[in-house]
Amino acid sequence: MGKRKWSEEDVPDQSGRVAVVTGSNTGLGFDTARVLAERGAQVVLAVRNVDKGNAACEKIRQWVPQAQVTVQELDLGSLESVRTAAAELRAAYPRIDLLINNAAVAFPPRTTTPDGFELQFATNHLGHFALTGLLLENMLDVDGARVVVVASLDHKLGGAIHFHDLQWERRYNSALAYAQSKLANLMFCYEFHRRLVKSGAPLVSVTAHPGYTKSDLFRNMGGPIRAMQKFGDRFIGQDPAKGALPQLYAATMPDVRGGQYWGPDGFLEMAGYPTLVRSSKKSYDQQVQQRLWSVSEELTGVTYPV
Repeated sequence: MGKRKWSEEDVPDQSGRVAVVTGSNTGLGFDTARVLAERGAQVVLAVRNVDKGNAACEKIRQWVPQAQVTVQELDLGSLESVRTAAAELRAAYPRIDLLINNAAVAFPPRTTTPDGFELQFATNHLGHFALTGLLLENMLDVDGARVVVVASLDHKLGGAIHFHDLQWERRYNSALAYAQSKLANLMFCYEFHRRLVKSGAPLVSVTAHPGYTKSDLFRNMGGPIRAMQKFGDRFIGQDPAKGALPQLYAATMPDVRGGQYWGPDGFLEMAGYPTLVRSSKKSYDQQVQQRLWSVSEELTGVTYPV
């Protein structure tokens, strides 16, 4: 009989740890938060909609009556909201062990945030870049602390960071803008890892992707693409609880190292159980990573002490 595959039952005890999970009122984030709460972590659901966050809290408590779970309002598309949330989190939790940058928006009509940024780039990358930097003082010297950046297979579709038009003002393509934002997630993780190693900090930066997972992330798609998604959900897609396994592995397992990328072990990484994977060749370009880092600091006004 073959060895049993890794599952949420294998997540180590998380008692005494504080975990902040963005976008955790539904989908991958919800199941990530649920499992961490089951294992004893004090979990913060960092969400844009507080009412939905409170409903998610109650749902988790139905599964885990002893769960330590709270809600933090956070709109990653607004730097003002990010700064407010970060200040409140720093004050409430002097020690933060896990930050799971899970929240994302995908394929909306072109939308500009209050700060003047394209919504997907702002939410998926810049908001998380700013949040991580602003929480760093509560994580940097914590043994075992990790930042987990949730990426996507779709990072391979765009293939580049469009520095000449980061906000897609010339010609908007929602799918390519989404791909750029997920490529940025990976580049952020890798550059962050290098900086942490150079500084000697115990904090670990690692990334993961869920494969093809059924969720409401792609609710903005329409027409033939939406029909294809429904077909994929039925015959390929895995449920969010299984899709969350790579990020849970990256967040909790002792064999994880900084700068790694975890994803499903199945065909084309579409589904399966956690394993080490490789992102696109372009995602490892250190010059582009460093340029993106500098641009991100400039756009957010957030600088890192590493």
